Amino acid sequence: MLKKPPLGLFISGTDTEVGKTYVATLIVKELVALGHRVGVYKPVASDCIADGPQLVSEDAVALWEVAGRPLSLDAVCPNRYQAPLAPHLAARSEGRELDAQALRRGIEVWADECDVIVVEGAGGLMTPISDDEYFADLAYDFGYPTVVVAPNVIGAINQTLSALIAATCFRGGLPLAGVVLNDSRSFDNDPSIESNREEIASRAQAPVLARLRHEGEAFDDQVDWMEVARSPVNVEVQQADSAK
Repeated sequence: MLKKPPLGLFISGTDTEVGKTYVATLIVKELVALGHRVGVYKPVASDCIADGPQLVSEDAVALWEVAGRPLSLDAVCPNRYQAPLAPHLAARSEGRELDAQALRRGIEVWADECDVIVVEGAGGLMTPISDDEYFADLAYDFGYPTVVVAPNVIGAINQTLSALIAATCFRGGLPLAGVVLNDSRSFDNDPSIESNREEIASRAQAPVLARLRHEGEAFDDQVDWMEVARSPVNVEVQQADSAK
């Protein structure tokens, strides 16, 4: 059985470059400010920067710094690759093979080191980590509520609902926390940024937890992230209710 912290959040996105790390760091910052010991774990990162003989994940560094530098950077992100590819392909480009089970075992060092852990995936839930597994498999096995980060732009409704449908269908349903809408870029001529939240909230099976304004330093809404970690959306109940 996997030994892991009892409480956590799994941060995913509708795609790459949607602001997952920025959202994750703000969640960690809020938890730390409340006095919680927060672990941070990014199982694998590609597109890393070479620093001498080492590869550095800027995302992992950002998470580690805001959490107060717990344990070590290797504990935060033990698997790092340079090519900007899906992790297993990035590994192969370096003549290595990514061990998907190692991505699970890496969380065990945090089991007794934190009150809550924030896990950040790469890309979306259906980003592959091997020839036959995806980040959704990690989310399922960790069992933490999933936060889906969506860019607040035209197309956000389709992107967000597609990600949530994938979550509710995958291996019988992932535990869901909800959606964070991120104004990842400034679009003064995009009227959808003011209507996306209401449209998503009226159609989604999980709540829109908050919106983050462009380059904002706090969410629009106050969210009790520890309570969110304790109380994932029950997907099966929601599906049953919607079928009535």
